[in-house]
Amino acid sequence: MTPRTTLAVLAVGALAALSGIAHVPGAASAGSTTVSPTGSQAGGLAGGIGPVTQASHPSLLPRTATPVPPLRGFPRRPNILMITADDLSELDLPFMPHVRHLMAQQGVTLSEAEAPTPICVPARASLLSGQYAHNDGARTISGPHGGYHSFDEHGTVATSLRAAGYDTLFTGKFLNGYGEHGTAHQVPPGWSDWRATIDPTTYGFFNPTFDLNGRLEHSHGYSTTVISRQANAMLRSPARATRPWFAWVNYVAPHFGGPIEPGDPRRIFRGTSAAIPTTVPAPRDRGRFAAMPLPHRPDLFEAKRYRRLLPKNSPGRRKVTPKLRRALRMAYDQRLEAVQGVDRAVAAQLRVLRRSGQLDDTMVIFASDNGYATGEHNINGKLWHYDEIVRIPMLIRGPGVPRDTTVATPVTNPDVAATIIAAAGARPQRTLDGVDIRPWLSAPAQERVVPIEGWPVTNGDRRLYSGVRFGSYTYVRLRHGREELYDRSSDPYELRNLAKVPAARHVLEQLRALDARYRDCRGGSCPTAFYPAT
Repeated sequence: MTPRTTLAVLAVGALAALSGIAHVPGAASAGSTTVSPTGSQAGGLAGGIGPVTQASHPSLLPRTATPVPPLRGFPRRPNILMITADDLSELDLPFMPHVRHLMAQQGVTLSEAEAPTPICVPARASLLSGQYAHNDGARTISGPHGGYHSFDEHGTVATSLRAAGYDTLFTGKFLNGYGEHGTAHQVPPGWSDWRATIDPTTYGFFNPTFDLNGRLEHSHGYSTTVISRQANAMLRSPARATRPWFAWVNYVAPHFGGPIEPGDPRRIFRGTSAAIPTTVPAPRDRGRFAAMPLPHRPDLFEAKRYRRLLPKNSPGRRKVTPKLRRALRMAYDQRLEAVQGVDRAVAAQLRVLRRSGQLDDTMVIFASDNGYATGEHNINGKLWHYDEIVRIPMLIRGPGVPRDTTVATPVTNPDVAATIIAAAGARPQRTLDGVDIRPWLSAPAQERVVPIEGWPVTNGDRRLYSGVRFGSYTYVRLRHGREELYDRSSDPYELRNLAKVPAARHVLEQLRALDARYRDCRGGSCPTAFYPAT
């Protein structure tokens, strides 16, 4: 038996305790027994890609939850600034020098931040509600359970902080559909200064229309620049000195949009599957990353030998044509170019705070709503359960936050809302699924169960998938009952689906039970415990 076909039978006591079911009879102790896959699994896994998993897996050893650390060094009622980009990938951060210098070096990088429903409306709604998408109503982009009209705006971060005496400020993109069907003059509850772009102008990267506290105004200029100006005006207002404030600045880039420009795939490959939409960079950045290759990753344009291990309805089974590969590279180049404007805008907001004497009293959160795949797992987009899509950039700086530190404890979108409410000393006005992450920013790395889920973009009635991430594992159950299971410790690019590997059966059963337990959780029934990472 060679190392590259070895699979350890793992200890699953901790998973059994979490899932509330008995330990599986016959499961070996950690590191005790190794077995070899047989049949098609052995042939598919022995392609020179290393062992299926570690000889032992300490992250699954039985252990008790970590007590919540004491909260030290955080002031009461700080100013809070949340800046979000749309569809920003963790792979984009190396191309954002201002964010790296002003956020990462001055604060905490949350390397395991995760969007439980990694697409548009559900991801951003969770930042407001502190709930998973199956609880706050905004499950997808459009349809009865999607878009602006599906989200219950009562009981949000804004209403909680407003009730606690905060000024609450918003500018940029809100939830998809805002501004359409008679909503253009609506100011959602809780906001004291409202400057949102209205659809369909949101995705036109030039001259978007804003709802300015119920009055429409047509802007002039590039979207990121215009939103940045609105943000700077709000932050430097003399009113900021009179009471604490919370501001959410939400940029559209690097989400795709218009206009279609020369060199875009939609023009070059018109009439083919390679005519994919792309983002629009600022004129000053256009061409800056021309011909930049896509990051060389093993899961980029996933090979047939891995695709055949996936269920038939898995998105990773798609084929990528040569034209589409070229188009994805063009889209990637334009993403990096559009990100430059966001990077400059973050620097501009922090510069306003520094010059006005507010920076030292402000907790700043920079994040994306969800991740993004540009060819990884043969996907162009988001929504699905793979690591590039679920994991998001998230950085925090401010009073009480450690500096130049990376924290590997999983953090979710609902946690952001819970943390903002707690930092402000406000009372939540709905049942929260998330937790205050501040005590964990100075603690040793932890692990926790994170439920993940997704719905079709136009129909939130029935899930596309549900699952969990725990430790190094990702498990999902797709709509028709087919399953995927990955061990990211030995397979970080999630190429080898272990769902049908006999030696992984015990782990599969425990993760399947966790999914069943938490897929419809609410508040206290959601997983909130943290466990020491080992």
